[in-house]
Amino acid sequence: QVQLVESGGGLVQAGGSLRLSCAPSGRTFTSYNMGWFRQAPGKEREFVAAIRWIGGSTYYTRSVKDRFTISRDNAKNTVYLQMNSLQPEDTAVYYCALSTLRDGLPTTSTEYNFWGQGTQVTVSS
Repeated sequence: QVQLVESGGGLVQAGGSLRLSCAPSGRTFTSYNMGWFRQAPGKEREFVAAIRWIGGSTYYTRSVKDRFTISRDNAKNTVYLQMNSLQPEDTAVYYCALSTLRDGLPTTSTEYNFWGQGTQVTVSS
C-alpha cells in the first residue's frame, strides 16, 4: 500500500503564491508518475499537473501553465506544486496522486492508483 500526505494549502490573496508538498511512503515502485488534481465545490475533479519520477518530464493543464510548476526532490522523495499568480478560480481542494503507468504522463483520474487526502487552497479576491 502507498500513503500520500499533502501539505501546504491555505488562504491567500489573489496574485499570491503557495507551495504544496506531497510525500509518498510505503510500497515503492521503480517507475511511476505523480500528479496533482483539484476539485472545486460543485465541480468534477480536474487534472492540474503531472511529473514522471524518472526523467522529470512534466505536463500541465492549460489554465495553470506558466503559473504553476510541478517538481520533485528525489532525495526527499517529495513532489511539489509551486503555485504563483493565484486567482479565485484556483480555489479548490488539491489532491496528490500516484500512477504506476509505465508510459506517458497520465492526465485522467482513472489512471492514478493512489490518492492523498487533499489540502484546501482558498484564494480571496
